[in-house]
Amino acid sequence: MNLIKDFHAMNKNKFIKSFLKFCSLFIGLILILFIFFRNSDIDAETLKELYSDSHSQFISINGSKVHYKDQGAGFPIILIHGTSASLHTWDVWTENLIENYRVIRMDLPAFGLTGATKNISYDLESYNRFLESFTNKIGVSEFALAGNSLGGSIAWHYASNHQKQVKQLILIDPGGFPSEKGKPFVFRLAEIPILNLLLRYITPKSFIKENLEQVYYDDSKITSELVDRYHHMILREGSRDAFIKRSKIVFKDQTGLLEKINTPTLILWGENDIWIPVENGPKFEAKLPNSRLVIMKETGHVPMEERPEESLIHLLNFMKEYDLETLDLSEKENL
Repeated sequence: MNLIKDFHAMNKNKFIKSFLKFCSLFIGLILILFIFFRNSDIDAETLKELYSDSHSQFISINGSKVHYKDQGAGFPIILIHGTSASLHTWDVWTENLIENYRVIRMDLPAFGLTGATKNISYDLESYNRFLESFTNKIGVSEFALAGNSLGGSIAWHYASNHQKQVKQLILIDPGGFPSEKGKPFVFRLAEIPILNLLLRYITPKSFIKENLEQVYYDDSKITSELVDRYHHMILREGSRDAFIKRSKIVFKDQTGLLEKINTPTLILWGENDIWIPVENGPKFEAKLPNSRLVIMKETGHVPMEERPEESLIHLLNFMKEYDLETLDLSEKENL
């Protein structure tokens, strides 16, 4: 019996020593990575100098300075970007739409030049309260609403409770339905304690490029300027903490709300989207009673950014059915 006890004690001691050795090596590796590969935050003022322009405005909402652009004249269309993007994702659309529309786009809280905020959470309900406050502050009562990815989730969620405001709804590879493939790697990494510290402090440009290569179908369209902008935005002070915080929010399937949206809806989807699979497109079309689905070939997760001209044609064809592209609000009220 004593021999057996001694044997178990010896094995236990070996295990403890091996475990402690592993922990020491792991901690040492983390420290080396922090020392040699850490990416420092970029302060907000530096990013403003790089990425704001004469159209940039800042408005205070719940104590946060929200960056937005309000350009053109005509019926308003509000554009909402996705996770880790910014209002710049709509640049080409905006250049073309302002000929006939009032185009409004913002950096959501946690992203872009708006950045992290202490007073707004990052769940869908909080983003919808934010959008309600934003539209009230800028004085827009009726508009078309477009969103990509997270922005698409916000858009349809908002439309379900504001159908008098939202006259047309455009969903571009929106989130909402559970995916059998699970979350992309970067989101799973952000959920893991200790490992998410790597994401918080070590975010090399190569990592951003690899994620863009997942988001785009055609890698040749990923320019160095595009990678730099996404990289700079994620390095904004507080943005990586906000990303990790948002990734930990427990997903709730609220797609039952889609059935109550009677707003005319265009669903655009990149056929080669590996972040939110194209199989979700028909699910949205089936749930939304007044919708149509357009699937774009050789296109990834951000059609308005990867193939802006083609996606814009689909948008304009949809909008023209309602004769809203040439009407301002005063003309519309006289109809």
